[in-house]
Amino acid sequence: MQRRTFIGKLSCAGIAILFNPFNLSYSLQAKEAIAPILKKKIPSTREMIPVIGMGTWITFNVGKIKSLRDQRTEVLKAFLNAGGTVIDSSPMYGSSEEVLGYAINKLAAQEEVFAATKTWTSDAAEGKEQFKESQSLWGLSDFELQQVHNLVNWQDHLPFLQELKKEGKIRYLGITTSHGRRHAALARLMEQYDLDFVQFTYNLANRDVENRLLPLAREKQIAIIVNRPFGGGRLIRHLKKQPLPEWHQELACNNWPELALKYIVSHPAVTVAIPATSKLEHMRENMGAVRGRLLVEEERQRLLKYVVDL
Repeated sequence: MQRRTFIGKLSCAGIAILFNPFNLSYSLQAKEAIAPILKKKIPSTREMIPVIGMGTWITFNVGKIKSLRDQRTEVLKAFLNAGGTVIDSSPMYGSSEEVLGYAINKLAAQEEVFAATKTWTSDAAEGKEQFKESQSLWGLSDFELQQVHNLVNWQDHLPFLQELKKEGKIRYLGITTSHGRRHAALARLMEQYDLDFVQFTYNLANRDVENRLLPLAREKQIAIIVNRPFGGGRLIRHLKKQPLPEWHQELACNNWPELALKYIVSHPAVTVAIPATSKLEHMRENMGAVRGRLLVEEERQRLLKYVVDL
């Protein structure tokens, strides 16, 4: 049994793993090794994954420049050290997949990542080639999750992803959108097809999905990945200029990134949020939200009101 499969089966059994003893290429900080990691279930399998993942749009698109690749490797290391596993990328993101493969290989972390990428092309044959290219770039023979990016040619790509799943080359399949686009089309696909994951935008400033997509995903038992949790950076830059609520420590949160992320992942339908960053200090702030506790609905609404009134 491959180590990645073994770890996944432990998660399915509900066993919280704080670190992987098979890989000693990086060490956990004492605080991080002791504190529990917040996890949620993937409805289709009941596998548990950490509620904070890592996006790579823009942030890992650094080409061949070794100094930048090494710096992004440190960002990935901080993510893994903090207990993160879910990493999301796409062929759309320039060199991000290649840089991820470089970083994963340098950390010898192939067994630690929950690898999620996408098919992004209008051509069915090219979609198959993209999957092979992603395998090569990441340095992985299989992926946990393959998604149709922004619904592009989903008619051809969904059957291909279903084949990959049957063959065991992926464990989950899904469809994505972002920026609040094509929600009606995504809802129709969620109603018609057997999806493991959907991915869309949700944050304190963009809550359109609360009306239809969040309740539908819960009804259909589909896991949710939330992209753009900081509104592409604009929301968090605004919030960081504002005072924290006096009661923020009651929520076991130390800063605005933790509060913004906890608001999202505490929604009962949300499985994981994937903020993207190229900065170590921001990664550490983000990963603070994978510890502590989830917010109850009253606390979420109190936080929302505070932000709306700013």
